[in-house]
Amino acid sequence: MSVDLNFEQARYNMIEQQIRTWEVLDQRVLDAVAATRREDFVPAEFRRLALADTQLPIGHGEVTMAPKVEARMLQSLQIQPGDTALEIGTGSGYVTALLGRLTSWVTSVELYADLSAAAQVRLDAAGIGNVTLAVGDALRGWRAPAHFDVVAVTGSVPVMSAAFDDHVKVGGRLFIIVGEEPVMEALLFTRTGPESWASESLFETVLPPLVGAVKPRKFAF
Repeated sequence: MSVDLNFEQARYNMIEQQIRTWEVLDQRVLDAVAATRREDFVPAEFRRLALADTQLPIGHGEVTMAPKVEARMLQSLQIQPGDTALEIGTGSGYVTALLGRLTSWVTSVELYADLSAAAQVRLDAAGIGNVTLAVGDALRGWRAPAHFDVVAVTGSVPVMSAAFDDHVKVGGRLFIIVGEEPVMEALLFTRTGPESWASESLFETVLPPLVGAVKPRKFAF
């Protein structure tokens, strides 16, 4: 006989044993995670693993971030209730939902139309209404309709580029993971002026690259 997983207990354990121990102490972020059913935002076959410390496949070769990375990203962005957010890579819609709980409005762009459509269904079911989903290639051609206080990039890029600069307001923050396996670096960029930025290295991790992200040139000797 199978025993149903106690998701509420598992969510508590996820927060206390994974997220808090990874130096995520922002109470608004912790409250958003506690209020959002991550198991409802992953493919059904991975539902029982939704709160585990791992990346999960969501289709098209894409994966979720691990829960502690999602939470650390949100904390690093220093989100205020009145902020607007842009998410590059809607994916399952889970981070979109968390951003929806933390900001006044979220715009999220996804390359794959079926992932975007599935995320919309999940967001509607969760009662997250302050979100606009778009389908497009944020690296090539798709342009946001506004500038944002926070920009969260949920895939990595091999090298940093200016592809997302125009999306960030002066005073706004951009989270992105840069590098190639086996070591990538999570970075926070703060726009301090029209042409000036401050950067901070946050932690090391590994995340699949955004589709079409430019790789650095290899030199032969």
